[in-house]
Amino acid sequence: MANVVRAALVQATWTGDTESMIAKHEEHARAAAAQGAKVIGFQEVFNAPYFCQVQDSEHYRWAEPVPDGPTVQRMGRLARETGMVIVVPVFEVEQSGFYYNTAAVIDADGSYLGKYRKHHIPQVKGFWEKFYFKPGNAGWPVFETAVGRVGVYICYDRHFPEGWRQLGLNGAQLVYNPSATSRGLSGYLWQLEQPAAAVANEYFVAAINRVGQEEYGDNDFYGTSYFVDPRGQFVGDVASDTKEELVVRDLDFGLIDQVRQQWAFYRDRRPDAYEGLVRP
Repeated sequence: MANVVRAALVQATWTGDTESMIAKHEEHARAAAAQGAKVIGFQEVFNAPYFCQVQDSEHYRWAEPVPDGPTVQRMGRLARETGMVIVVPVFEVEQSGFYYNTAAVIDADGSYLGKYRKHHIPQVKGFWEKFYFKPGNAGWPVFETAVGRVGVYICYDRHFPEGWRQLGLNGAQLVYNPSATSRGLSGYLWQLEQPAAAVANEYFVAAINRVGQEEYGDNDFYGTSYFVDPRGQFVGDVASDTKEELVVRDLDFGLIDQVRQQWAFYRDRRPDAYEGLVRP
């Protein structure tokens, strides 16, 4: 397996309907593949608006099964066509009354590898997610893909260091963090937390944010998506804060071993001293 992985992410504006939103992401994926990308990730609940700006049961209509729903099945065909690993964040219904904020991971041959369910669910103005989603219960999986070991952490999760660390302990080389975060709420943290997580856990992070405003509220999603390396340095430029953008970058996975040998954070962990961290 090559040490250098060409990776992509998409920050997108909402089109107004699911079909055109999925079609637009298919176009971006094909463009990324044409540039040589081997893995791509999309933003939080990529095929829908960010409906959590309001609390209204009509929005359960966006939910679908994973992996047997139409979007994940369609993304499987896209992965097979393009030869790319695809991280697919959707609103999942498991059964009546059981809904999750989920990301499916599909390998480059179109096979479904599994899913991550968002653990930490916010309930604040403009982000009424507890109305829709149960907390994730599928652990912290890291998926063996055609490009390496890929994990997922979704939006609000990024404020909680424990999950970042568990993904590292589980072997992640690249963690996609699909998000929907708005200007004025978290802009100060956006270019701080994920680079810090990349340093603390010594892997690459792909931070993805929506861009623009949508019809269900006044959240102004500010884009500025990026890749960051295990030293906390941006890989290339940060994306626009106002426009849709496909970002393609080369990630040198060889840097992971270099950094872990130099900084040795995993060697110097003290799990024997951390039991207080999990007390209620």
